[in-house]
Amino acid sequence: MTFPKHLLDGYQNFANGRLPEQRELARELAEKGQKPETMVIACCDSRAAPETIFCADPGEMFVVRNVANLVPPYTPDGEFHSTSAALEFAVQSLRVKHIVVMGHGRCGGISAALTPDMEPLSPGDFIGKWVSLLAPAAEAVGANAYMTGAERQTALERISIRNSIENLKTFPCVNILHGKGKLTLHGAWFDISTGELWTMNDTGDFKRQDNPQAE
Repeated sequence: MTFPKHLLDGYQNFANGRLPEQRELARELAEKGQKPETMVIACCDSRAAPETIFCADPGEMFVVRNVANLVPPYTPDGEFHSTSAALEFAVQSLRVKHIVVMGHGRCGGISAALTPDMEPLSPGDFIGKWVSLLAPAAEAVGANAYMTGAERQTALERISIRNSIENLKTFPCVNILHGKGKLTLHGAWFDISTGELWTMNDTGDFKRQDNPQAE
């Protein structure tokens, strides 16, 4: 099977450009292991890559990505929980100091949550089940007849970030460390059309960060 050529071309650019510049860092990370201070929970969407947005070097961020950057509530039921497993490792083993939940504009997962009667993509309907985590909020936002579709989309994208942060606190390891001030929780929203980053303050409101290039 032929490996995708554009990926091989991308690797060659990496090997000839960024890799030589970071060779010492790569050796150090290989020998000493990773010790990132920040975990980012982001969406799978190819347009909103945290490493690119935050211009991060290897070893700088521990990133988990899923559809619509959701954090499920703490549910130790013996089933398979990928996001919860990554969270457990980041907090208990890597001892990260910050967790950032980062959503983005025009999120397909959020759109699916706002369209509960959408035809499933497969008999398993994995996406439908996953975004049902937002069902109460999606129902409330969707019922607001005074909002346009675009306004509902942005509203739920940001509400879901707050929801995920509240779900983070249901994990004992997170709640204990957060209560002691040893772990901070943050929300962020990235506008893929403008490149603007909005960060959440203590009241839950989102403030745009300065970006001269966005004018």
